[in-house]
Amino acid sequence: MKHRSLLAMAISALLVASAGMTHENDEQDRALSSKAREIRIGYNIAPVPLNTRGKNGLLVGLGSYIVNGQGGCNDCHTNPNYAPGGNPYIGQPEVINAEQYLSGGRQFGPFTSKNLTPDQYGRPAGLTFEEFKNVIRTGQDPDVPNYTLQVMPWPVYKNMTDLDLRAIYEYLRAIPSLPNNPNPSP
Repeated sequence: MKHRSLLAMAISALLVASAGMTHENDEQDRALSSKAREIRIGYNIAPVPLNTRGKNGLLVGLGSYIVNGQGGCNDCHTNPNYAPGGNPYIGQPEVINAEQYLSGGRQFGPFTSKNLTPDQYGRPAGLTFEEFKNVIRTGQDPDVPNYTLQVMPWPVYKNMTDLDLRAIYEYLRAIPSLPNNPNPSP
């Protein structure tokens, strides 16, 4: 209970601080202010510790909400999805596999999901924001020229707003960096 109260105060402080600052994108700030509930939920459901230093905390929280509460990214980009004893599909209380969280390795026939965690430069999946946005909008694999991703649900995700994509990217920047999952499997 105390944790939630502190979190609520922190989110409120971020909202107040962002409302009083002059930003290049006032529209983005207004949109984030209207998403306080989603931002709070995002912080509550993040399955790993977040490094928000030097990042927009509002975007991080919103990104967590989208990734963990709406997008199902864990389903394909974490292998296995759940920690031992934490699989809700067999009646256990849900516990996400934090040790391999979003480090890829799930195989779909000849395709293996990519590691989305930050690289040594803090770029999710090694991509700049513009590259990340291009992948989501077009489905073009950044590692294979002229190849369209076959499993990634980019035809649905391409409809997200720029703010949503920026939030996802900022959240992915805040999660722990992990090496590629050493045990790819179906």
